[in-house]
Amino acid sequence: MDYHDLLSGFVRVHILHHAAEDELYGQWMIEELRHHGYEISPGTLYPMLHAMEQKGYLKSRTERLGRTVRRYYKATAKGKRALVVVRKYLAELQSEAGGKP
Repeated sequence: MDYHDLLSGFVRVHILHHAAEDELYGQWMIEELRHHGYEISPGTLYPMLHAMEQKGYLKSRTERLGRTVRRYYKATAKGKRALVVVRKYLAELQSEAGGKP
């Protein structure tokens, strides 16, 4: 992913957005991000999810599906509050930038 250092913040916001709407799991999030033009590997995404959980933005649970154990993530109250703040700053930035690339 070009500009990884800048875009990783957008990836985190995207994760938080979806985790506030419903539970998500890593492979689904990789596909969702790909749909939006991000190419992110599991080796990048999973540490990001774990770090967001350690910081209190996400909580996780595991579920066994046959031989597979899947970890689901959901936004915490702190994560939802952070998303409100981030959306405010994104709106301000978009307004300043004029919405033009």
